[in-house]
Amino acid sequence: MNERQENALWREETIKTDPIFTGKMISLQVDTVTLADGRTATREIVKHPGAAAVMALLDGKLLVVEQFRKPLEKFQIEIPAGKLDPGEDPQTAAARELEEETGYRSNNLKLLSSFYTSPGFADEKLYVYFTDQVEQGVQSPDEDENLKVEAITLEQAEAYIQEGRISDAKTILAVYAWKLYTLTGRL
Repeated sequence: MNERQENALWREETIKTDPIFTGKMISLQVDTVTLADGRTATREIVKHPGAAAVMALLDGKLLVVEQFRKPLEKFQIEIPAGKLDPGEDPQTAAARELEEETGYRSNNLKLLSSFYTSPGFADEKLYVYFTDQVEQGVQSPDEDENLKVEAITLEQAEAYIQEGRISDAKTILAVYAWKLYTLTGRL
């Protein structure tokens, strides 16, 4: 049996989907699935439209925003990011979020990576872009966002990771990609 046949045996087929909640940012559903051995199980699934983020370097420093994150009950330092609007291209969203959150813009974004944030329970896919070509734009955060913008050095970023001030996957990925870029000139 090849890998494709083996994967088909383990695939979970959805029997029923029960919508639980629909909000502005996410929805929650509970799926009943059939397992390979015929038993059934439930899967709690968070549906998310996806998001885009930007690793933007300004004069050799990383543009970040600090904001209070209610689920964590603490302030976090992160690269600029936000959710995709329906049908929105991730690169367009990344450019929009960079300017809205930091007041800088770029017409030269390169896809660094994309990944699923928590595939065990959510379908959110995050696109991370890179630019080292930014210019002054107009900061216009969402009405419920309180952001502090900062340009930090690689050493500061690494210290913030150690201190837990940077603790989200997208920003940690950006910091380590930046370190690689600094050492090799490649992303």
